[in-house]
Amino acid sequence: MQNSMKVLVPTIAASVVLSACGSSSSSKTSASSAESQPPASQASVAGTSSAKVKTAVSPKLGTVLVDAQGMTLYHLTAEQNGKFICTSTACLQVWHPLTVHAGGTPSGSVETLATIKRPDGSVQVTYKGQPLYTFAQDQVAGQANGQGIKDVGTWMAVTPGAGASSAASSTTSGASPSPSSSSEGSSKSGGYGY
Repeated sequence: MQNSMKVLVPTIAASVVLSACGSSSSSKTSASSAESQPPASQASVAGTSSAKVKTAVSPKLGTVLVDAQGMTLYHLTAEQNGKFICTSTACLQVWHPLTVHAGGTPSGSVETLATIKRPDGSVQVTYKGQPLYTFAQDQVAGQANGQGIKDVGTWMAVTPGAGASSAASSTTSGASPSPSSSSEGSSKSGGYGY
């Protein structure tokens, strides 16, 4: 019975996250979509008017963009041209937008940073037009557990110099797959229910 529960609970949780993140959303803001958003304090905000973005070397992926705490930054390949897909509460509990306070600007050692207004009114940091997120399953700096998770598009760690269309291909072709059985290896096969 306990073995059944160990499989059943993660499967149900993964189904909820998959169904919530799998829905497409336009840039239009409605009262109901704004109410379903978590408060900005749940996003990756350092409590200042500026979010810091820098580079770091990932053992798995090479040089990637990270936030001020060293957490890997990701983008969703399907989020292009100002269209947000990750807007539901379930998706935002897994993928945390890197935001700044209204009127704030991102800073750091990375060029081409900007901001974009999310459907809930918060202001998200972008790199070359790609909205930036951290992943809830990355528990310490340097982890890249979100790399390659498939949803309505693919979640990819952001690499410096990669444009919106080349980031996914340069990250996957530039990364050498790790044959080791590390805890990060399961994410490519949808280990988080995607």
